[in-house]
Amino acid sequence: MTMTLEDALAQLKSLGNEKVRAQNKKHGAGDNQFGVRLGDIRKLAAKVKTSHPLAIALWDTGNIDARLLAILLLKPNNLSRDEMDRMVRSVEFVQVADWLNSNVVKNHPDKESLRQSWMQDDHPWAARAGWSLTSERIAKSPDGLDLPALLDRIESEMGNAASEVQWTMNFCLAGIGIHFPKHRKRAIAIGERLGIYRDYPVSKGCTSPFAPIWINEMVRRQS
Repeated sequence: MTMTLEDALAQLKSLGNEKVRAQNKKHGAGDNQFGVRLGDIRKLAAKVKTSHPLAIALWDTGNIDARLLAILLLKPNNLSRDEMDRMVRSVEFVQVADWLNSNVVKNHPDKESLRQSWMQDDHPWAARAGWSLTSERIAKSPDGLDLPALLDRIESEMGNAASEVQWTMNFCLAGIGIHFPKHRKRAIAIGERLGIYRDYPVSKGCTSPFAPIWINEMVRRQS
């Protein structure tokens, strides 16, 4: 279906929920949001299918829900490297960052070049994206990665990293421990020493993001 920016924003506004808005604010969101449930955003995106121009217009509003919808409508190949970089840096909310990384950044043709650049960047959202891409490579295409050097960086930098960056650094730490028995003991030791996410609240049946617990549980499942 064809949808204008005004139509999309009106539909998002009609789907707004006070509880979702409050939950978003609890996790760092500002006031530029309607508070739409993620499932409702997916349903709306399914109706629109793909519309790159609409996606760009939605993104430019800065509205959280509009940006989440935009992410599902974007065509990664239509974004230049610089446009992708600017998008990542303009993020202001973790849910937007993670959807952008999962749905757009990881499918961008220049993702490896961007990964290498972002891994040296102090900007928290750029660094988060860089470590997220590195986590993907650890799991799927580790050839060429210097895993001991990555562990060195995690050990020296993760403790003082911004919370936005710690999360995806931790994915890398756990990924190295899970997928590479040679480095498992060191990865677990780093996690124990840093203690990050040791007391993270976890729902029943879910695995803790605390790296030693996460690594040991995933290895147990694989055996």
